[in-house]
Amino acid sequence: MEGLHPTGTPVSFIATELIFGVTMKYRFFDRDISWLSFNGRVLAEAQRETVPLMERFRFLSIFSSNLDEFYRVRMPALLALSRLSEKGKNTSGARTLSKVNSIILGQQVKFGKILTRELLPLLESHGTRLLFNQPLSEGMKKITEEYFFQEVAAFIHWTELTEKTNHFPENNKLYLVATVRDRQDQVRYFLLNVPSDQLPRFFSVTFDGIPTIVFLDDVIRANMHNIFRDYTCLSCKSFKVTRDAELDLKDEFEGNLARKIEREISRRDLGLATRFLYDSSMGKHTLGLLSERLGLKMATFVKGGTYHNLKDLASLPARDEVFFYGKWPAKKYPVNAGTPQLLDRLLEGDILLHLPFHSYDTVLRFFNEAAIDADVTRIYVTLYRIASDSRIASALINASRNGKKVTVFVELKARFDEANNIKWAKRMQQAGVNIIFSIPEMKVHAKVALVKRKKNHQTTYFGLLSTGNFNETTARFYTDHILMTSNHGMLKEAENLFKFLKERKKPSAANSPMFRNLLVAPFNLKERFGDLIDREIGLVRSGLQGSITIKMNNLEEESLISKLYKASQAGVSVSLIVRGICCLVPGVAGMSENIRVIRIVDRYLEHGRIFMFGNNGDPEIFMGSADWMNRNIYRRIEVCFPIYDARMKSELSRILNDQLRDTLQAVTIDRHSANIPVEPATGEGLQSQKTIYEYLAGQV
Repeated sequence: MEGLHPTGTPVSFIATELIFGVTMKYRFFDRDISWLSFNGRVLAEAQRETVPLMERFRFLSIFSSNLDEFYRVRMPALLALSRLSEKGKNTSGARTLSKVNSIILGQQVKFGKILTRELLPLLESHGTRLLFNQPLSEGMKKITEEYFFQEVAAFIHWTELTEKTNHFPENNKLYLVATVRDRQDQVRYFLLNVPSDQLPRFFSVTFDGIPTIVFLDDVIRANMHNIFRDYTCLSCKSFKVTRDAELDLKDEFEGNLARKIEREISRRDLGLATRFLYDSSMGKHTLGLLSERLGLKMATFVKGGTYHNLKDLASLPARDEVFFYGKWPAKKYPVNAGTPQLLDRLLEGDILLHLPFHSYDTVLRFFNEAAIDADVTRIYVTLYRIASDSRIASALINASRNGKKVTVFVELKARFDEANNIKWAKRMQQAGVNIIFSIPEMKVHAKVALVKRKKNHQTTYFGLLSTGNFNETTARFYTDHILMTSNHGMLKEAENLFKFLKERKKPSAANSPMFRNLLVAPFNLKERFGDLIDREIGLVRSGLQGSITIKMNNLEEESLISKLYKASQAGVSVSLIVRGICCLVPGVAGMSENIRVIRIVDRYLEHGRIFMFGNNGDPEIFMGSADWMNRNIYRRIEVCFPIYDARMKSELSRILNDQLRDTLQAVTIDRHSANIPVEPATGEGLQSQKTIYEYLAGQV
């Protein structure tokens, strides 16, 4: 059944087995409201005075971009549930949607205050002025007019809004609606595009000795008289439409999947309008006209300010070094002088990289060495999000040209990266790379690379197993972990996975399971994690030590959360570091009083997944690609891998402990899903990313 948290937050309850003689009802946070709590934490970082100015603008940009994605991906489902509620088929959908809208409204109000009352005055105090919602002086009008005719006018197109209008506002593109009076004293309405996808959003010029920044929107507004020479412009208001982004693949095997994806991408921006964001000063008549003639009646109408797409704030032309975080140069991982080849170095022992604290060059070197090594015969890799200018994909192309048999699984359904992935898949295929395309009913989210080298009639395996994508661009600002290994047992199982991806059936195994070392969804991952939790419960009940420490991006899957609740009830100490969605409710007596959940937001996006089980002082540690979300557990191919090296276990344990001790960038998630700042017990507090960087930088 469904219920409401005392704070009004929708929470679901499910009955479980008899626990210690009591029938328990476990509680779970609503996933969308929990995600909004995470975005609220991002917004709070924009308010922190200790964060450099442009980084604060960047956090506003991230918040805005996140909210756009929420309206594209999650709002369609919430709207559908609300409509079911209105038809009497669901009791909670409308309540949840109302709560979501209330939270978003409050966050947007806070966004506006941070921007206008804090950041813009601070920017001006540093000698740069952003003209925000204020008229241009005559001098500035002359300057912007010149820029308008030189650069902007070539990209402006307009459409009159009439009963015959057949205009379709594209997803998240910026528009202006101009109300004008013609020579016959008739009021008319025109739609104009703001070409921020073709020109910089901001125009920068030194005016009266002061660096001055003007929105592209205002450049157009200031030149309405040049666009509509025969009319008098009465008003010019902004709006944008956000559309449903969910792809509809219908889980079919027939046909060319890549072609299907391309068709769906072309239709994506023609999807259902989920949000109509408009200038709150827009007149009711104009608003009604847009709603009726642009087919927006099913969208959620959201009042906004003068400007939209404020994710563009990250591109403000304010480049003073003082406005940014100080640099933390990435540490290069040393290759021993005695074994200059990286692949040979892996025969001596595993390498563990912590990104972006370690340089990504070591990863690139792995692929480059494999591409030119005369003894390498085969290369396998999964690619989920490929960098737009991927050096890894280029190395794979060269490997194929050098006679290696290269097999690449390209996930075509990586949301918003489909077009780029298809582009690279075609390039690699043209170079002779064997491309395996998506499994229609399931995404392949695993991050695995495998190299086979045959030397002196002996085959050796080398591999990369990662918590994040093989993407050198995102590696600069995502925290991830990569294990480089020559462990034969582990990599032989990775080869089994690639055989499955190619043949779509389990390879035959001589009276042995397909995976012993690796945890692979949907084969054994959920069950193995459940067994590991049960072992900790058994240890504590036997009077021994049991603990669980897990770091992940999102926590939603109810059966694994229920296992953690059982662990808490048994007295197991559970520490969770969850960046985003967390459906587990911590700190509830009799259910989760032994569970602590923290969330960290800092200069790098926390992205690594680490699973540590105490095992009475002999910890087992796994890392991998899988969050504990329904999609990851049931509808994706995921790989988590063990860490066997004692030194690496100690290193990961220290990193997790530093994050759990963070008192500057961490917040505790309380039983109401609120972000509660952590108060340092003594001293100046601890910033875990800085502490981890200094620890790794100090290693020989």
